[in-house]
Amino acid sequence: MDMDTHPHEHPHAKTFFDVLPSRQAFWLGFVAAILTLGTLGFVVLGSCLLNGNCSADGLAVVSGDEKAAAPVKAAAADAQPAAATGVPVVTADDHIRGDVNAPVTIIEYSDFECPYCQRFHPTMQQVMAAYEGKVRWVLRSFPLSFHPNATPAALAAECAAEQGKYWEFADKLFENRDTLGDALYTQLATDLGLNVSSFSDCYTSEKYADKIQTQAQEGAAAGVSGTPGSFVIDADGNATPIKGALPFESVAAAIDAALE
Repeated sequence: MDMDTHPHEHPHAKTFFDVLPSRQAFWLGFVAAILTLGTLGFVVLGSCLLNGNCSADGLAVVSGDEKAAAPVKAAAADAQPAAATGVPVVTADDHIRGDVNAPVTIIEYSDFECPYCQRFHPTMQQVMAAYEGKVRWVLRSFPLSFHPNATPAALAAECAAEQGKYWEFADKLFENRDTLGDALYTQLATDLGLNVSSFSDCYTSEKYADKIQTQAQEGAAAGVSGTPGSFVIDADGNATPIKGALPFESVAAAIDAALE
């Protein structure tokens, strides 16, 4: 039996592009690809906008529920401040001096044994007198490891706060920085009319040790590397860092900018 000497051909169905001239097929495919990518981009963009986690100019879009816990934004570019991020928002656990609804907040991370903090304290008292109703002052603990009296003094101040005397106690601690110690804390509790027994129980139990440690850790995460370390924050959450015991004029300039 003779063998078929011609190879078998396997016909296949021709597509739409096979019957078009090559140039037209190329451009038709190009247009189809653009339309596909555009549709995909529209779907992705719509999804991220609905979820509230898109970015614009490098800033995350924060949904309404997340806004209160969002990091503090950097201050306006024309003011040229250093960026301050991650400064915890003010809560009921904070000690606030001044009008709680003031448009400007100064958050100070401080150490009761620090000589520079002692120098800065009267400056802040001057600020509060000069900007009454416009500034609220929040004092947070940032005890330095080489100041042995810093943490005990902060513990004592927190115990005084239980009886509504935080700021009075803090003022006296700075006034008596050279004599910090258990005897001073008991004397101040007596002078301020506190229940000394309750104060002593609170102090010896180190009840607020975790709070003090957490404040110090959060301050460090926000960029505080020494004391006093402060942030001037305007009504929109823009923050300008103040490092060190700056004079009243420098602090006032930052406040004026935040009030604009």
